Amino acid sequence: MHYDLAAFGAQGVHDNSRAFAAALRSLQAAGGGTLQVGKGTWRTGPLELFSHSTLVLDEGAVVSFIPEVERYGPVYTRWEGVCCYGLHPLVFSSGQEHITITGTGCLDGSGALWWELLRDKRRSGQSVPQTPGEQELARLNVGFEQQPGGGGGRGIQFLRPPLVQFYQCTEVRIEGISLVNAPFWTLHPVFCESLSIRGLTITNPHDAPNTDGIDIDSCRNVLIEDCHIGVGDDGIALKSGSGEDGIRVNKPTCNVRVRNCTVEDGHGGIVIGSETAGGVFDVIAEDCTFKGTDRGIRIKTRRGRGGQIRDLSFRRLTMENNLCPLSINMFYRCGADVSSGLFSLDPLPVNRTTPSIKQVTVSDIRALGCRASAGFIAGLPESPIEQLSIKRSAFSTDEASPVSPDESDMFLGLPPVQEKSFRILNVQDLVCQDVSVQGPREPFIYR
Repeated sequence: MHYDLAAFGAQGVHDNSRAFAAALRSLQAAGGGTLQVGKGTWRTGPLELFSHSTLVLDEGAVVSFIPEVERYGPVYTRWEGVCCYGLHPLVFSSGQEHITITGTGCLDGSGALWWELLRDKRRSGQSVPQTPGEQELARLNVGFEQQPGGGGGRGIQFLRPPLVQFYQCTEVRIEGISLVNAPFWTLHPVFCESLSIRGLTITNPHDAPNTDGIDIDSCRNVLIEDCHIGVGDDGIALKSGSGEDGIRVNKPTCNVRVRNCTVEDGHGGIVIGSETAGGVFDVIAEDCTFKGTDRGIRIKTRRGRGGQIRDLSFRRLTMENNLCPLSINMFYRCGADVSSGLFSLDPLPVNRTTPSIKQVTVSDIRALGCRASAGFIAGLPESPIEQLSIKRSAFSTDEASPVSPDESDMFLGLPPVQEKSFRILNVQDLVCQDVSVQGPREPFIYR
């Protein structure tokens, strides 16, 4: 079946929620087919996609999501690494297969309202759920106060929706379109298998909070290629759940290939974590460019996050004007209780929530103009980083930059350093071969 949205009564900038719902239900009833969205701006509430369906956005088509919080009621999902109820993603598909979003049009999340609401809550010092929607989520998410968070708002249950989320889906393809102004994470597949993400343009303001580009969350068999990303948080992030809940679910992210992508602005280019409890392994990122991102390659976790991170390969990457081109940080601070003892420099007992990192290969890297440091690698004293190899790579620092080396990544507990050197702490079986560090007086420091 092939339908045109206009045939269901859609009219330009009016509220077209009913037209979209009728068209998508018709596809579902027919067992699948294509919905074509023509040139123009089409305002709507949340959309739900079903098996064997294709959403085609023509050139000049903009699906603009109406920024009214009450339209996006609770659905069961995963939010910052914990399975719970969150607000309905703007585009959502749950338990479906063979879904495609394609074309050259745009999904616009109208995120400005959501970002400003969060800023207002932070400025006012809100610490508990207050609005009816937040209180409803609090009733559904019993014990949320003890759940880990990454700083996005779990404590007040303002669980903003991602722009696009596939949940427990297989055979998903999204290509060619633009994704802009996400309320929260932009593209967030969870518990999915066989994903193809190609040729996307993802754009959020650099100061829009928690607006990651692509978050692959406990998924298998993933290809990401030829994407251009500029966002307010991490560019391409691989995750697998947080803490006890992530350990309970125990679903890794694995067999991921990232190639020929460009990330500009944001906190990191290719990122692992910080939700790592199910493990992340068998990852190759190659032939990418990271311009002006805070970090290039970024691995972040901490005590309590859990999970084994292993078999990662980063090769033929070009980085320009990063704070730090390579960061492996097991003292990641965001969302943590600073009084919890998580950031002790003394070894703590190893348990199932202790993360581990091993078998990481970095090769043929060119990093120019590093503003904070040439590199930052900090393992835990009780769980050192193992089998780290850096080969045929060149790093140069911007010694005129006023940025402190302590801005290399978001960490706590480590003593300050003065040089923009390549800093290495708690690493076993380190191989550095044909590696140059230009700029700092000490190329490498081990403390």
